[in-house]
Amino acid sequence: MTATILTAGRVATSTTPEGIATIRFFHPSHNSLPSALLTELADTITSVGQAADTKVIVLQSEGEKTFCAGASFDELLAIENEAQGLAFFSGFAKVINACRTSPKIIIGRVQGKAIGGGVGVAAATDYCFATPQAVVKLSELVVGIGPFVVGPAVERKIGVAAYAQLALDAAEFRSAAWAEQKGLYAEVLDSIEKLDAAVLALATKLASYNPAALTDLKQVLWAGTEHWGTLLPERAAISGRLVLSDFTRQAIQQFKTR
Repeated sequence: MTATILTAGRVATSTTPEGIATIRFFHPSHNSLPSALLTELADTITSVGQAADTKVIVLQSEGEKTFCAGASFDELLAIENEAQGLAFFSGFAKVINACRTSPKIIIGRVQGKAIGGGVGVAAATDYCFATPQAVVKLSELVVGIGPFVVGPAVERKIGVAAYAQLALDAAEFRSAAWAEQKGLYAEVLDSIEKLDAAVLALATKLASYNPAALTDLKQVLWAGTEHWGTLLPERAAISGRLVLSDFTRQAIQQFKTR
């Protein structure tokens, strides 16, 4: 592990005159998310959502092959105690809760694979577009932990049965068509060009609607999740404990050497 891996990556934002704010994240390791980047992403979602000139948010990553590979394995191996484990997994809790509590509708743009925490990020958006390359997998059980933090967001979108399929059959990808059928994706477009056109079309429509109505609708859509401010950190503590096990450390090492 090198310090540069944990400090690499970026979060960038831009806002059009129409009020369409785009948040982009990037990490050179398949858009995996170390703690620093998770915190920056969560803070950015919060600040952009509160900005007066923001009417709708588009959340996306850079590159074409992978939307988000989830947790940073380099950082997982560096965790030495439960407090550090809680702090790391709370990063995904912060991002999901930032999306949940944002007063602005968030459109997801998923152009490639979504793995682990990446599935949770996609599920935390309010309306998500994808391409056929946007296959999904909750791989946490393979390395000895579980999708505890992202679970509530994923289950909310696709239901308990489909969430159980992803969580338990942890080594296998599900197709983008499967994710669309279950409700994670609203629409799957057959090219990145069509994906971007669909994202822009919906964002433009939403930006023209009554902002107060959109904010009220957002609250209605997320009704029943008010306790997630405490629930997700509690789930993060479970993962933070499990990541210290010999099973998990050996599994992550084996996974990294493939």
